[in-house]
Amino acid sequence: MKFQVVYVPIGVGTYEMVTAHEQFDKSISLLKSAYEDVVVPEDILLTVDAVAEYLSDKEPDLVILQNITFANAAYASEVLRRFSCPILLWTLREPVIDGGRLRSNSLTGAYSAANAICAFRGAGNFEHIYGAADEEQVKAKVSATIAAAKVKKELTGLKMSAIGHTPQGFGFGRALDAEVLSTFGVTLEAIEARELINKAKAYTDEECAADLKEAQEKVVGLSKMPENNVKDFARLYKAYKSYVGENKIGAISSRCWPDFFTEFGTPVCMVLSLLNAMNVPASCEADVYGALSMYIGTAFTGQSTFFGDPVAMDEKEGSITYWHCGMAACDLARCDTGAEVGVHPNRKIGPVMDFGCKASDEATIFRVGRTPEGKFRFFIAEGSVMDKPKQFNGASIVVKTDASAEKIVKDTIKNGWEPHYVVIYKKVAEELEILGNMLGLEVIRY
Repeated sequence: MKFQVVYVPIGVGTYEMVTAHEQFDKSISLLKSAYEDVVVPEDILLTVDAVAEYLSDKEPDLVILQNITFANAAYASEVLRRFSCPILLWTLREPVIDGGRLRSNSLTGAYSAANAICAFRGAGNFEHIYGAADEEQVKAKVSATIAAAKVKKELTGLKMSAIGHTPQGFGFGRALDAEVLSTFGVTLEAIEARELINKAKAYTDEECAADLKEAQEKVVGLSKMPENNVKDFARLYKAYKSYVGENKIGAISSRCWPDFFTEFGTPVCMVLSLLNAMNVPASCEADVYGALSMYIGTAFTGQSTFFGDPVAMDEKEGSITYWHCGMAACDLARCDTGAEVGVHPNRKIGPVMDFGCKASDEATIFRVGRTPEGKFRFFIAEGSVMDKPKQFNGASIVVKTDASAEKIVKDTIKNGWEPHYVVIYKKVAEELEILGNMLGLEVIRY
């Protein structure tokens, strides 16, 4: 079903209506600039009955509840008894303070609405913004909340696949399908890695020719790899692409070592790289929550994300280096090198990706993690991607963090965060925090 945002402007007719209608028109203009298809009423809803009639045929994914003037808690309760979707409570700034009549009294109305929301849902289970429609902070908050609600809805349509099990000692990435479904609305299926290995082995060179040609156009230096590894890569790439397409999979977490080296003879790293560049988020080491983090980052930006380990920290520079063996999306490579192909740094078998990532003025480090007690939480930190060459064999990215890199590293270690993180090529901390709130999760933001 189509994503639906419903604007619910409430008030009572005993307040100053000329000003109220000016605020109503300005608010609609802002909302339509943020989301063109927002549903709006023909006029301010001045009675509880008017609210009920307006909402009778709506199925919102987000309600923007605005006190145009004061309205008692019955107005908000009419919304709450119908819908369980996220709510953004928008309080208008009092337009004039001149010793005369109180024009709107929106702030008192917000207290009444918030009191009702908390009675229905518990404290803090909504978003709130205070200000007029022409204020930049209001525009930013409205846009971020709409974006978060949209991603929340998209998660309920996501089907993920865990391909193989996590290696020993990597249980932090292992997921239960019921927990993923109940918390995020995401469907998780699982298959054994050998199923795709056997599928790959059955293909002929001719059947994989188009897939190999596609890969050759996206990477640099594939021809330098041994011919048998190149052919096996093409078979594996076709197997993964076919599986994803036939089963409508939106993101995958894939086992990688040791199976693809010992049982197949060719790594899966470059396969995951090309899938990531196709906006099919794909993590390695079977990290389901890593893949989910990648999907969320891509959903907010429409771009590939980087997945890797924190491997170095420079206190003076204020940077953290993230790295992995060679599955970074090929479209993240530096322009001066392109997506170079190499061999796995430990196993010495290729093809894997072997490059430094392109720079960006905006970046967000993100992780869907779990506390030691098993509760879900979000890690968020903003910064920029530095213009740095490849730091180690494999793929690397250097992020200069807005907050202290030293504090981020020390805190995440002491608080038991996982060793896999996603770097998103945009500043989306506000959107991620709102999404975390909508999902009822703890949010740690730097």
